[in-house]
Amino acid sequence: MEARMNLHASAIAGKAGKHLVAAGKAVEASTLPHAVQELVKIRASQINGCGFCTDMHVKDATAAGETALRLSLVAVWREATCFTDAERAALELAEEGTRIADAAGGVPDEVWANAAKHYDEEQLAALVALIALINAFNRLNVMVRQPAGDYQPGQFG
Repeated sequence: MEARMNLHASAIAGKAGKHLVAAGKAVEASTLPHAVQELVKIRASQINGCGFCTDMHVKDATAAGETALRLSLVAVWREATCFTDAERAALELAEEGTRIADAAGGVPDEVWANAAKHYDEEQLAALVALIALINAFNRLNVMVRQPAGDYQPGQFG
Protein backbone atom coordinates (compact mmCIF):
# COMPACT_ATOMS: atom_id res chain seq x y z
CA MET A 1 0.00 0.00 0.00
CA GLU A 2 1.18 3.53 -0.75
CA ALA A 3 0.18 6.61 1.19
CA ARG A 4 -2.20 8.98 -0.58
CA MET A 5 0.09 11.87 0.30
CA ASN A 6 3.40 12.50 2.03
CA LEU A 7 2.51 14.25 5.27
CA HIS A 8 6.17 15.09 5.86
CA ALA A 9 6.41 16.98 2.56
CA SER A 10 3.38 19.18 3.24
CA ALA A 11 3.99 22.55 4.89
CA ILE A 12 0.52 22.59 6.45
CA ALA A 13 0.73 19.00 7.67
CA GLY A 14 4.22 19.71 9.03
CA LYS A 15 3.05 22.75 11.02
CA ALA A 16 0.02 20.91 12.39
CA GLY A 17 2.13 17.85 13.16
CA LYS A 18 4.64 19.92 15.15
CA HIS A 19 1.85 21.17 17.39
CA LEU A 20 0.50 17.66 17.94
CA VAL A 21 4.00 16.39 18.74
CA ALA A 22 4.55 19.29 21.15
CA ALA A 23 1.31 18.44 22.95
CA GLY A 24 2.46 14.83 23.10
CA LYS A 25 5.72 15.91 24.77
CA ALA A 26 3.69 17.43 27.62
CA VAL A 27 1.96 14.09 28.13
CA GLU A 28 5.24 12.17 27.94
CA ALA A 29 6.71 14.44 30.63
CA SER A 30 3.75 13.84 32.96
CA THR A 31 3.65 11.34 35.80
CA LEU A 32 1.28 9.10 33.85
CA PRO A 33 3.24 5.83 33.68
CA HIS A 34 4.96 5.30 30.34
CA ALA A 35 3.63 1.74 30.07
CA VAL A 36 0.07 3.05 30.44
CA GLN A 37 0.74 5.66 27.76
CA GLU A 38 1.87 3.02 25.27
CA LEU A 39 -0.98 0.63 26.09
CA VAL A 40 -3.52 3.40 25.56
CA LYS A 41 -1.94 4.45 22.24
CA ILE A 42 -1.95 0.85 21.04
CA ARG A 43 -5.58 0.22 22.03
CA ALA A 44 -6.93 3.40 20.43
CA SER A 45 -4.89 2.68 17.28
CA GLN A 46 -6.33 -0.84 17.11
CA ILE A 47 -9.88 0.47 17.43
CA ASN A 48 -9.30 3.09 14.74
CA GLY A 49 -7.66 0.61 12.38
CA CYS A 50 -4.43 2.63 12.24
CA GLY A 51 -1.76 0.16 11.22
CA PHE A 52 0.97 2.80 11.21
CA CYS A 53 0.34 3.90 14.81
CA THR A 54 -0.19 0.32 16.00
CA ASP A 55 3.15 -0.66 14.45
CA MET A 56 4.90 2.37 15.96
CA HIS A 57 3.59 1.99 19.48
CA VAL A 58 4.00 -1.78 19.69
CA LYS A 59 7.63 -1.35 18.62
CA ASP A 60 8.20 1.57 21.01
CA ALA A 61 6.63 -0.40 23.87
CA THR A 62 8.79 -3.42 23.06
CA ALA A 63 11.91 -1.24 23.00
CA ALA A 64 10.88 0.13 26.42
CA GLY A 65 10.69 -3.41 27.82
CA GLU A 66 7.00 -4.28 27.45
CA THR A 67 6.38 -8.02 27.17
CA ALA A 68 5.11 -9.78 24.06
CA LEU A 69 2.35 -11.39 26.12
CA ARG A 70 0.88 -8.09 27.28
CA LEU A 71 1.19 -6.54 23.84
CA SER A 72 -0.59 -9.47 22.22
CA LEU A 73 -3.44 -9.18 24.73
CA VAL A 74 -4.12 -5.42 24.55
CA ALA A 75 -7.05 -5.95 22.17
CA VAL A 76 -8.65 -8.38 24.64
CA TRP A 77 -7.60 -6.68 27.87
CA ARG A 78 -10.94 -7.36 29.58
CA GLU A 79 -10.30 -11.11 29.48
CA ALA A 80 -6.56 -10.89 30.18
CA THR A 81 -5.18 -11.24 33.69
CA CYS A 82 -1.84 -9.54 33.00
CA PHE A 83 -3.03 -5.93 33.35
CA THR A 84 -3.29 -4.03 36.62
CA ASP A 85 -6.54 -2.43 37.74
CA ALA A 86 -5.06 0.99 36.93
CA GLU A 87 -4.07 -0.13 33.42
CA ARG A 88 -7.53 -1.59 32.90
CA ALA A 89 -9.13 1.70 33.96
CA ALA A 90 -6.94 3.59 31.48
CA LEU A 91 -7.72 1.14 28.68
CA GLU A 92 -11.44 1.43 29.39
CA LEU A 93 -11.26 5.24 29.32
CA ALA A 94 -9.27 5.03 26.08
CA GLU A 95 -11.91 2.81 24.49
CA GLU A 96 -14.79 5.01 25.59
CA GLY A 97 -12.97 8.19 24.55
CA THR A 98 -12.10 6.68 21.18
CA ARG A 99 -15.64 5.44 20.57
CA ILE A 100 -17.22 8.65 21.83
CA ALA A 101 -19.46 8.96 18.76
CA ASP A 102 -20.97 5.54 19.51
CA ALA A 103 -22.38 6.67 22.86
CA ALA A 104 -24.94 9.47 22.95
CA GLY A 105 -23.85 10.53 26.42
CA GLY A 106 -20.10 10.38 25.81
CA VAL A 107 -17.86 8.70 28.37
CA PRO A 108 -20.01 7.15 31.14
CA ASP A 109 -19.60 8.50 34.68
CA GLU A 110 -18.64 5.09 36.03
CA VAL A 111 -15.77 4.82 33.53
CA TRP A 112 -14.51 8.25 34.57
CA ALA A 113 -14.90 7.42 38.28
CA ASN A 114 -12.96 4.20 37.84
CA ALA A 115 -10.08 6.04 36.18
CA ALA A 116 -10.18 8.71 38.89
CA LYS A 117 -9.67 5.99 41.54
CA HIS A 118 -6.28 5.17 40.02
CA TYR A 119 -4.98 8.48 38.68
CA ASP A 120 -4.65 11.95 40.20
CA GLU A 121 -5.92 15.11 38.45
CA GLU A 122 -2.69 15.72 36.52
CA GLN A 123 -2.49 12.11 35.39
CA LEU A 124 -6.14 12.22 34.33
CA ALA A 125 -5.42 15.40 32.35
CA ALA A 126 -2.49 13.63 30.69
CA LEU A 127 -4.64 10.59 29.97
CA VAL A 128 -7.42 12.66 28.39
CA ALA A 129 -4.92 14.63 26.31
CA LEU A 130 -3.19 11.41 25.26
CA ILE A 131 -6.46 9.82 24.12
CA ALA A 132 -7.35 12.93 22.12
CA LEU A 133 -3.89 13.12 20.55
CA ILE A 134 -3.61 9.47 19.54
CA ASN A 135 -7.06 9.69 17.97
CA ALA A 136 -5.91 12.74 15.97
CA PHE A 137 -2.76 10.93 14.80
CA ASN A 138 -4.82 7.82 13.97
CA ARG A 139 -7.23 9.82 11.86
CA LEU A 140 -4.43 11.57 9.95
CA ASN A 141 -2.71 8.30 9.15
CA VAL A 142 -5.88 6.40 8.27
CA MET A 143 -7.10 9.15 5.94
CA VAL A 144 -3.85 9.21 3.98
CA ARG A 145 -3.47 5.41 4.18
CA GLN A 146 -0.05 5.61 5.81
CA PRO A 147 1.47 2.13 5.42
CA ALA A 148 2.63 0.15 8.45
CA GLY A 149 5.62 -2.07 9.09
CA ASP A 150 8.70 0.05 8.43
CA TYR A 151 8.79 2.09 11.65
CA GLN A 152 11.96 1.87 13.73
CA PRO A 153 11.78 2.64 17.48
CA GLY A 154 12.72 6.26 18.16
CA GLN A 155 12.57 7.13 14.46
CA PHE A 156 10.89 10.47 15.07
CA GLY A 157 13.09 11.44 18.01
